[in-house]
Amino acid sequence: MQKLVIASNNSGKLKEIRQLFVPLDIEVIPQSSLGITEIEEPYGTFVENALAKARHASRAAGLPALADDSGICVHILDGAPGVFSARYAGAPKSDERNNQKLIGILKNQSDRHAYYYCIIVLVRHADDPQPIIVDSSWHGEIILESRGEGGFGYDPYFFLPELSKTAAELSMEQKNRISHRGKALKKLSEFLITNKL
Repeated sequence: MQKLVIASNNSGKLKEIRQLFVPLDIEVIPQSSLGITEIEEPYGTFVENALAKARHASRAAGLPALADDSGICVHILDGAPGVFSARYAGAPKSDERNNQKLIGILKNQSDRHAYYYCIIVLVRHADDPQPIIVDSSWHGEIILESRGEGGFGYDPYFFLPELSKTAAELSMEQKNRISHRGKALKKLSEFLITNKL
């Protein structure tokens, strides 16, 4: 596998994924550079959404494709926003509005434990009957005041007690080592190396 289409137009995700694929000598191509549009994510599970995105990008590009579906899950909200994390506050998508909605709901709650979850699907071709699927999570808690300038999404409010920092206060290298997406991509890269794909 020499080229791989990434089924995302999220610049933050693309930057993280591209950096993690450098050691594998695989060229990562954003779907937008090939004129491939994003598709709807109508499913109630991360895995179904990721698989649909990967198959769509692979079919349109004629190349292997990788898609992730990820979100933040808050314990006291029964896992919400979950699969709706990117559009939690409705259309158009807005990190700022999503964060304000979540903070508004949690401001009077003592339990603000949460975790980021990421599932990654890689298809070798659009109809791949055995997609490669890996997942991981990253546990922390939601704070009510933003901290840090890095990352994207809910990162400025996602606090890591063991580091006394939010995800937005971490360097890209540090985040890629310990984040939900970083750990899932590490699993994927180990699988690709072991199976010589």
